[in-house]
Amino acid sequence: MQNQDWHHRVYQFIYSDAGDYGLTEQLVVSLVLFTMVLLAAGAAYFLTRFMIYRVVAKIVHATPNDWDDELLKSKIFTWISLLVPVTIVWKTSLVVFDADAFGVDSTDTVIAGIGQVLLIASQVAAIVLILFSAMSALNIVERIYNRYEVSKKLPLKSFIQVIKVILFLVGLIFIISSVMGKSPLYIFSGLGAATAILMLIFKDSILGLVAGVQLSANQMVAVGDWIEMPKFGADGEITEVALTTVKVINWDKTITTVPTYALISDSFKNWRGMSESGVRRIKRSLHFDMQSVRVLKADELDRMRKISLLKEYIEQKEAEVAEWNAAKGVDHTDLVNARALTNIGTFRAYVVEYLKNHPKIAQDQTILVRHLSPVDNGLPIEIYAFSSDNAWVNFEAIQSDIFDHLMAVTPEFGLKLFQRPSGLDMQRAFGA
Repeated sequence: MQNQDWHHRVYQFIYSDAGDYGLTEQLVVSLVLFTMVLLAAGAAYFLTRFMIYRVVAKIVHATPNDWDDELLKSKIFTWISLLVPVTIVWKTSLVVFDADAFGVDSTDTVIAGIGQVLLIASQVAAIVLILFSAMSALNIVERIYNRYEVSKKLPLKSFIQVIKVILFLVGLIFIISSVMGKSPLYIFSGLGAATAILMLIFKDSILGLVAGVQLSANQMVAVGDWIEMPKFGADGEITEVALTTVKVINWDKTITTVPTYALISDSFKNWRGMSESGVRRIKRSLHFDMQSVRVLKADELDRMRKISLLKEYIEQKEAEVAEWNAAKGVDHTDLVNARALTNIGTFRAYVVEYLKNHPKIAQDQTILVRHLSPVDNGLPIEIYAFSSDNAWVNFEAIQSDIFDHLMAVTPEFGLKLFQRPSGLDMQRAFGA
């Protein structure tokens, strides 16, 4: 009866005579009432948004922390404010387009149909806005979480993406139920038969979820880690761990995306341990011409003794060698039976002392200078140590300085570095 009063008043305002309600008159009256509803809904939207932003802004500015500023940066309050006018349209659509209010049965299907379409459209819009609000809330949680250091060790993005997928599926079911006019339980009951299809469609997401849980629980990777995965061409820093992919920015500034599950099923190298240790390994060899390896002469030993890093070593080894030769009753000139200092051995001792006295070498880590098996390009002497600075540029500079020095002092020990220009040792070919 109340609906009839509103429709009748609008009809009396537009049409002065009180005749029968024709289809045109019904549409005009309903559209006028709907226009009034839209105006009220628009006013409600602006009033709600103004009040929400004013209250929230006041609270945010009053708090000492800054993480709640993310609330104002997001669109969550816009979506919530839009829910008010959409709800008004939802609740009034069947009231405005009410065929019974006109008391005419011949055209009630047209008016009722328009009202039903508006009802469904407003319900769908309300569900979409609720989904957008939930997505915005999750984005706010993610951005706030990413402000803390723990986010680098335990990424939350993959879990949030799973929640978004679930919300999207639930929202889609509610939308379908609204369009079909069926209960959501009716659609949920039919999902059992479609489980296999859904698992096939969301296979990557399911695998990514499983991988994300394992990666996070075992702390295998985190944002900021340097990983190497040659199979996928990845060699750089992880910038994002998502549900289905891990994004890696390579050192040449290219971007590689690796399937999240591949980090579980395939092997990869994570350099996090090196980064956290503060040191970085130097492992490189110098190749010497084996024909330059020989016993040191007396004058050469005198010259070596003047090298501060070798003075103690030379004196100690000379005493040890002299004692051994005396015990065996052999002359030091007998190179076969007597012990003697060699240039390659003295060089190795020099390198060890040089590394132990180098300010950029970590003294609490392994320092090793060793022979490797001779190869066709000479005798390798491998230097194994750790720099105390693991920054890439600094590390390369330290390593280069060390080998620059060692290559420069090699002739002082009567040694020759092996090289083969164009596949031929030119000095040996010309008898130099």
